Amino acid sequence: MRRVREVVIIILSALLVAIGLRLFLIPHQLLSGGVAGTASVIGYLTNPKYISLYYFGINLPILIWGFVVVGKKYICLSMLSVVSTTWFLTIIPLGNVTKDPILASIFGGVIIAGGIGFSLRAGGSSGGFDILGSIITRKRDIPMGSVLFVMDGLVILSLGFFKSWDSALYAMLCIFVKSRIVDMIHIRHVKLTCFIVTKERDRMLSQLKLLPHGVTVVNAEGGYSHEGNTMLMTVTTRYELADLRKTILETDPKSFVNILETVEIVGRFRRQG
Repeated sequence: MRRVREVVIIILSALLVAIGLRLFLIPHQLLSGGVAGTASVIGYLTNPKYISLYYFGINLPILIWGFVVVGKKYICLSMLSVVSTTWFLTIIPLGNVTKDPILASIFGGVIIAGGIGFSLRAGGSSGGFDILGSIITRKRDIPMGSVLFVMDGLVILSLGFFKSWDSALYAMLCIFVKSRIVDMIHIRHVKLTCFIVTKERDRMLSQLKLLPHGVTVVNAEGGYSHEGNTMLMTVTTRYELADLRKTILETDPKSFVNILETVEIVGRFRRQG
């Protein structure tokens, strides 16, 4: 059921990306950035009818490279997203929901960001720059939206040089909105520090060692009872918090847990995936 849910989310996310492009951005010859933006620039300069084919063609070598570097599941879901988006771009008729390019930029960016963010949360991506961004965020604790914003800037410059700086500025607005929404949805980079006070030291340690991050053991004493306790400290991501919480409560329902958002990590931190 989990795998089915992931597939459904990926397909619906692809639908959102295609809607944002076909109904908001392409009618005004705007960009969403990334591979979709690159394909759009080529389409605006040649024939917008073939944007979906350009989108698929540019994504293909990136997907092959990501298959080697990132992992099979991630790339398989990303491939599903790219194929679905290509298909939706082909079947959704070109429309013009609003005549205002500013509104088209804002709402197009929000809709596309929803598609990108939820596909990332499902374990895949919308392809293209998302794959490159995922590789960077796995190596560095940098928000995905910020990475995409920088890479998308290069696409905007190409639109300004080859077509119109007005269109490029509208596209910058779209990409800014998109990057902020993606950061709200895609929260893998958010780190949390968990302090667990428990009397079930050995059982808790054995269960926490099954999770992807290290654990530090601190001998503690109750301030009022003066009874000996064990405090375990671990740093996790917001994605993994649900699994950690479930593990703690199943191992020791009477444990005390304090969870804090971590501003910065210096030193070794094992990242998932």
